[in-house]
Parts: sequence; C-alpha cells; structure tokens
Amino acid sequence: MTSSGEKAGDKYRSFLNDEAHEISWRHGGPPSYVLTNQLFEEGRTKEWAKGSLEETVQNAIKSWEMELSHKTRLQDFKTIDPDKFQLFVNGREGLSGEEVLKLGSYNALLKTSLPEEFKYYKAEEETFTSSHEAFRSAFPRGFAWEVLSVYSGPPVIAYKFRHWGFFEGPFKGHAPTGEMVEFYGFGTLKVDESLRVEDVEIYFDPAELFGGLLKGAPITETSQPTHQACPFSKNVV
Repeated sequence: MTSSGEKAGDKYRSFLNDEAHEISWRHGGPPSYVLTNQLFEEGRTKEWAKGSLEETVQNAIKSWEMELSHKTRLQDFKTIDPDKFQLFVNGREGLSGEEVLKLGSYNALLKTSLPEEFKYYKAEEETFTSSHEAFRSAFPRGFAWEVLSVYSGPPVIAYKFRHWGFFEGPFKGHAPTGEMVEFYGFGTLKVDESLRVEDVEIYFDPAELFGGLLKGAPITETSQPTHQACPFSKNVV
C-alpha cells in the first residue's frame, strides 16, 4: 500500500501524486512502486547523471507506463498527446491510446502472429486485469526497467533498454524457478515541443521473456500457491 512517506511523489515517475484526487485511478488511488524501485536500484547496470538525456528518457517512459497501468481515462494522461499517440510493436500496425488503454500494456506488447498451437501467451484471450495479475504473480518483487543507451535526442529519441525480474511466483501453470528473467530491446519515441509522446516504436523478442517463464515445472491447479498482491502495488518498470 502507499505509505504517507510516499506522498511527496516517486523519484522516477512524474505525475504520480500531482492532482491525485482529480485522477480516475484504476484501484482508487496512486500506486506504490517501493518494491520495483528497490529491485531497479539493486539490479540496474547504469546509473545516469541527474538531468542527463538518459535519465530524462528513462523516467519519462516509467511515467508513461505508470499512467497506462493505473489511470483509466486517457484525458488524465500527461505524458502523451492523446489525439496523436500510437504504439507500434515489432513492426505491427499501430495502436491508438484508447486501444492500448483497453488492452493493457502486456497484451499490446505481447500480441503475436504465431499459429495458434505455438502461442505461449494468447493476448487475445487475456483482459487488462488478467494479464497484469499473471505477471504480478510471476514477479512479486517487481519487473524493473532501465535505459542502457540513448542514441538521439528529441524530437525522435532512439534508445536501448533492459527489462528484468525474478521468477518467484507461479505463471500460467508453471512453478517459479527463482531465477532472473530478462530481455533487451530497442525503441523510439517521437515527442512534441512539450516532450509529450506522439509515437512509440518498440522492438524486442518475446521469446527471451517466455523462455525464462516456461522453464518452471508444470503445476496443477490445486497445488498452485495463492499469491495475494496489494492492488496499489506495481510490478513493472
């Protein structure tokens, strides 16, 4: 849960507590990123100088992800231009802000054109809630995200990233291994003069993620441990 000490805000995410009482939050109030921030600080490979382009890009993407995961109305987003925003993943057709908000970040990022029998994650069968619950269960300490390099500045920002967590809870019938699961990718952000995002392009290999998650031994429904997560907690970036 969010403690009183966090009311001043999150040092990596803008707008977390700004005008919080006027925002339509998915779980009734701003989330807490205490566990994810701890995982990030313990496991990051880069520590960028305050005010650097790399830090600015890293925090901007963390702020965007926070809004996408926890705000229910696009009009409350401050990190994007809601009228122009589009998300492109691995060269697929772009998704509007409303489409991404409805699908959820996991389903938007993990759609695939694989034949049905080879799909290890069926985004079209998941809801926003079920997808977040699945990954929150798998990564109870969080799923951290960092910028590794920034290759160009505004208005089109190109960057390399790393995403990681520890597989310590069940995932889709697979027992946790306790091992680190991580993947790398590249992305671009097209921003306006106010640094609001208009386009996001992301390229990564989902098999790097699922290769770690599917290593866990199969478990039955009756033997699967119950994972209770505080709805205000967050396990991504």
